[in-house]
Amino acid sequence: MVLVWSVAFGILVIIEIATVGLASVWFAIGALAALIAAALGATVWLQVALFLAVSLASLALTRPILVKKLAVRRSATNFDRTLEMVGVVTEEVDNVKATGTVRVDGKDWMARSMDGRVLPVGTPVRAQCIEGVKLIVLPAEVPVGTGPLW
Repeated sequence: MVLVWSVAFGILVIIEIATVGLASVWFAIGALAALIAAALGATVWLQVALFLAVSLASLALTRPILVKKLAVRRSATNFDRTLEMVGVVTEEVDNVKATGTVRVDGKDWMARSMDGRVLPVGTPVRAQCIEGVKLIVLPAEVPVGTGPLW
């Protein structure tokens, strides 16, 4: 069993090194504990139980801390802000013809309609998402008195 746990430990370490995120480090720790138990002459059932217990305990105790420390912080950008604004169609948006421009916050964007309908010039729109350099838009319901932000 020493050989089995050694191979398992080696494979798990290689997987951890090969992946970007934390994938198998906890199981490698469990395999190391089982390897030590096997070297000391523990029975197979005890080795497996130790592998599972140490793996799960290390996962439960360290993963939340590591995920918090290694989390990528996302900062809002001008693109994100654009999704909250209402703009106006300045060139007819037609997905079939691959045409369309909208003005949002003083900036012109190439645009496509999310639902495929043609949007004539002057239509108030709200960006639903950004795909590449294009805003994907739908007609906006503009509350009375606020007006579009173009």
